[in-house]
Amino acid sequence: MTALNPDHAVLVRAADAEVLHGTTTVHLLADGSDTGGVISAARSRMPRDTAGASPHHHRNAAEMFFVIEGGLDVLVGDRVVTARAGDFLLVPPGMAHAFRTPADTGADFLFLMPEVDRFDYFRLLNRVQQGLASPQEILDSQERFDNHFHESPVWTEHCAGR
Repeated sequence: MTALNPDHAVLVRAADAEVLHGTTTVHLLADGSDTGGVISAARSRMPRDTAGASPHHHRNAAEMFFVIEGGLDVLVGDRVVTARAGDFLLVPPGMAHAFRTPADTGADFLFLMPEVDRFDYFRLLNRVQQGLASPQEILDSQERFDNHFHESPVWTEHCAGR
């Protein structure tokens, strides 16, 4: 990653953001390589009662969520919380997390991850959703993207109750 230029602000116009369409709509705003490694930022819109990320953790990066509209059910460690419009959630490195929208509302939210490049991961997920890549490719990319999947009985029970 290139260093952030202290004399240059990073501005991404909505019309210039790459947009991935699938089960969810993801606007790729700025990746780590665009921000000198400071942060990767994306905006996601999910319809109600939609599965997002399966239980996973990141060894090296925190992940932050800011809910703009609607709500998200989020696994954090061994419990599930609901983040609503205006709520901010920071998941520290190593903590299991997953998310989905509740049955009664969709969500519009920001993903923020410091010091990483995430856009290629979002692109891979999008290709899998479209049938252009195998889900095995996601499993094979765990080290590359610091996205380590595992089982969560708490999350399984939460999702089964839908």
